[in-house]
Amino acid sequence: MTRVLIADDQALVRAGLSALLAAEPDLEVVGAAADGDEALALARSTAPDVVCLDIRMPGRDGISVARELCGPEAEHPVPVLVLTTFDLDDDVFGALEAGASGFLLKDAEPEDIVRAVRQVAAGRGTLDQSLTRRVLREFADRRRLQPVTMQRAAAELTARERDILLLLAQGMSNEEIAAALVVEVSTVKSHLARMMPKLGVRSRLQAVVWAYQNRVVTVDDRD
Repeated sequence: MTRVLIADDQALVRAGLSALLAAEPDLEVVGAAADGDEALALARSTAPDVVCLDIRMPGRDGISVARELCGPEAEHPVPVLVLTTFDLDDDVFGALEAGASGFLLKDAEPEDIVRAVRQVAAGRGTLDQSLTRRVLREFADRRRLQPVTMQRAAAELTARERDILLLLAQGMSNEEIAAALVVEVSTVKSHLARMMPKLGVRSRLQAVVWAYQNRVVTVDDRD
């Protein structure tokens, strides 16, 4: 059972998300917070597996909360899925820089939200498809944010880990990577589990961002 905490300042959104997620047999809503401070308090008391977090909240905003929940200084990091009405670049970049594992717009289809919660809980991460190209392009042009440099990673990653990182950055699932490399899916998962700590990241999405930041792959400028 995946335990989910919801944080949003709009009562209707909290109720809607709670009803949507609670209807799934493998998801349990353990709390619903109306602001950032309440979200942090509930996260500490309920120990959720995933926090669905709004960015625009009174008092402490979602990016600040995400930084405490899943940032590099978090003692017991909790995966964060940001759900927001706005697709402003600063919000997207701020959330990912803070350590969020996913970013989805609130007007996404209900099944997409449920799928995103499951993906983030499983450590796979997710990013709204309408944002992917411009977000990766911007991250590629920004300063390097991950604590591990390309030179250090090149020395630590095995050849197979580099292959998997390249395929991951191309948007492939574990199953697709396994088929491309003619290995078992469990083998891909094992390589990913060993690779991510070497990059200083905690999710597949952050690994993809790292790959673009460090020019392992580049964004195709053609639309």
